[in-house]
Amino acid sequence: MSSNLHRPRVLMISPAFPADVAYFTRALAEVDAVILGVGDQHELPPEVGRVLSGYLHISNLWDEDNTVHRVAEWLGEHQVDRVECLWEPGVVLAAKLRARLGVPGISVDQAYTFRNKESMKQVLDAAGIRTPHHYNATTKDQVREAAATIGFPVVVKPIDGAGSADTYTAADEGELESVLSLVEHVPEVAVEEFITGEEYTYDTVCADSQVLWESVTWYRPKPLVTRLNPWISQTAVCLRDLEPVSAGVELGHQVLEALGFDTGFTHMEWFLTPSGEAVFGEIGARSPGGRLPHGMNFSADVDVFRGWAEAVCYGSFSQDTTKTFNACLIFKRAVGDGSHITRIEGLEPILAEHGAFMPVVDLVPPGQPRRDWRQVVTGDGWMVARHPDLDTALHLADRLASEVRVVAD
Repeated sequence: MSSNLHRPRVLMISPAFPADVAYFTRALAEVDAVILGVGDQHELPPEVGRVLSGYLHISNLWDEDNTVHRVAEWLGEHQVDRVECLWEPGVVLAAKLRARLGVPGISVDQAYTFRNKESMKQVLDAAGIRTPHHYNATTKDQVREAAATIGFPVVVKPIDGAGSADTYTAADEGELESVLSLVEHVPEVAVEEFITGEEYTYDTVCADSQVLWESVTWYRPKPLVTRLNPWISQTAVCLRDLEPVSAGVELGHQVLEALGFDTGFTHMEWFLTPSGEAVFGEIGARSPGGRLPHGMNFSADVDVFRGWAEAVCYGSFSQDTTKTFNACLIFKRAVGDGSHITRIEGLEPILAEHGAFMPVVDLVPPGQPRRDWRQVVTGDGWMVARHPDLDTALHLADRLASEVRVVAD
């Protein structure tokens, strides 16, 4: 894929963590890139270590100025063509390294905009894009004032967070006071209008400001609901047909243009109201977590890890992007008070009937410790159900969510 004269040289920040990043690192090797890694892990998984041409360990990786200096010193006269990071905390660090090394990609100012939810929405507001009414706040009184201005219910969340961590809703002043005690450790929060409607993602791989791959995922129910109700099995559906959610796809294109995104992976969350209005939620200049890239692969029989690598190295996505399935990801959390999994209930009958439509069944086996679902996205295991027909796929996913029980007692 590359010429004999020049193989793309890519500096990959945190090449093996979180776990899904390893797939992207290995994909760079598959498209014939020279990969240099920098991270805070002392030991890398063998499948990552063997594809790196060099690795710089920095224990204080998030001391950004020091890391930029160390990396520049390490590289010396050797140039790199790209600096990539697919983990939210490293987006600004990657931009600072690009600036120091003279490498294309999103700038430091753009990176701060992607990381700061309030700045992000201010840019989109100026572009005429519908966002929830919002304010940032650093004190409890500012949160109270913002909530009074917006009107209840409101959402309170970190301005630079990822996922639904430290995110809460408040329906009235009493609930707001409880939320304030839960976010005391967060230095700055966003206070936003609560949007009634279904929540979706819009995910892309782009090159030279062109969308080469796009995918929409439907959260069932909203991630915040499952975070506040541990008994619920979160389901995420990578949709085959994007026409019913075309308002969100159009919104996504508008957001990418307003933010000036050029090349790489993006992960946007948005809401579809009962009236059919698409409302922006937030966007990250990175791939999604929660195994969503795997769901995208199962929806179209593609390899989005490799597609991303090809896009950042060569500006193309050569695979057939036709979606053939609705791919449902179901994440399980153990029930019971025990510390170890004792049994799995309800799976065998569904496998016997629908196993051909279940490419992944990866549950924590009996005898193993249960996991902390607040720390591990997959909880106590995950499954994938896929089918060309959406209703059939949703029915199977609902059965897996409600009938399969991972028990710890």
